[in-house]
Amino acid sequence: MHAVAIVRANVLQAGWPCGAAPEGELKVGYCRPPRQLPSSTRPPVQSSSNPPPCPPAPAPSWIADPAELAGRLAYGPCRIGIDTEFIRERTYWPQLALVQIAHERDGGQEVLLVDTLAPGMAEALAPILADRSILKVMHSPSEDLVAFRHTCGVVPRPLFDTQLAAALAGIGGGMGYQRLVEQLTGVALAKGETRSDWLRRPLSPAQLEYAADDVRHLFEMHDVLEGMLGELGRGEWLEADAERVADMAEDGALERWPHLSMRSAGFLDLDAQRRLLRLLRWRDAHARDSDRPRTWILDNELAVAIARQPPADRDALQAQLEAHPKAPRKLGDAIWRALQEAADDESAIPDAGAAEKRDKNRLRQLQTAVATRSAELGLPDGVLASRRHLEHLMDRGEWPDALAGWRRELLEPVLAPLLTGAGAPPPPADG
Repeated sequence: MHAVAIVRANVLQAGWPCGAAPEGELKVGYCRPPRQLPSSTRPPVQSSSNPPPCPPAPAPSWIADPAELAGRLAYGPCRIGIDTEFIRERTYWPQLALVQIAHERDGGQEVLLVDTLAPGMAEALAPILADRSILKVMHSPSEDLVAFRHTCGVVPRPLFDTQLAAALAGIGGGMGYQRLVEQLTGVALAKGETRSDWLRRPLSPAQLEYAADDVRHLFEMHDVLEGMLGELGRGEWLEADAERVADMAEDGALERWPHLSMRSAGFLDLDAQRRLLRLLRWRDAHARDSDRPRTWILDNELAVAIARQPPADRDALQAQLEAHPKAPRKLGDAIWRALQEAADDESAIPDAGAAEKRDKNRLRQLQTAVATRSAELGLPDGVLASRRHLEHLMDRGEWPDALAGWRRELLEPVLAPLLTGAGAPPPPADG
């Protein structure tokens, strides 16, 4: 068990102000009594007591020396709070510009702003991220994990995702960091630097403060949410979900059926969908290898047009490219080869137009069953299963990976009869 877990329950119940704790206990650093743990699945209620005044947060430390980073964390923290700032406007991979790390030492919390543009910093971060004895507390980290994997060659584990935890605790689904901080701590954070240029140096004081705020409250939220999940018996749910998110980042595989995410693909016949699939798979691989945005390689509109009316030969394709203002004219040979090379799994292609053929009454029954089960558990809509997951289940007759594990255990007993028809209402009588 992590050291902080020993005193976490006392912290939650007592609400020690501003880090004041009984002698010998770990000081977590609250500036107000935290919310009482809810009973059952009831979301927490804001305390009406007036919190004591909180002193200004300590200034974050700018870390541009890999040796200093290693030295600051050499004592072996049991948990760290992590966030990143990255740019992804002109590249396929996120360009990691800054890593924020919160850690606790000597009864206080310190925020490190790690300059990932400094030589050797990615290599210094890697062992910290890979250390499984350190819990990484993050908020909605899927893109951060991709950035870490690409820049540092490591996906941080184990994870505690505060956004996932809030959903499983019944507080709300898909809550942003600022909203969740205010919900759990009463602190309203500034939003002024959400679209900053994080690659510039030096960063402004406003940027530094905004970046530090992104990790300052992670431990407080972690304590509250972990306590709630423990009371509800859902800690293992979060661990499973967090591992799945990390596994997806670790895998790094390209999407198998990219045409399904394009609405226009649903209006193509299956032969045209297969051609579109070839183009999109080639585009995604080329974008990744060249580190350029997908649409810079081949935009969706042109890909659909080529798939719908395939050129008769290479010259016809070039003419089609020349007529399009955003066409990658120099990539004509590669596009032609992609069109001609059928993949081994094309016979199994899911029909993007399946929505028109889907039994809408059956889909509504599945959605109602999921909504009923979610209400029984006090879970927000979409946490157990989204419409897209239910459509996958109907169209392919297989449980998607996102519904594996505890979700399938909860849902299969109520969904299986509907999928087989045993739980469906009889068709209306004639006349």
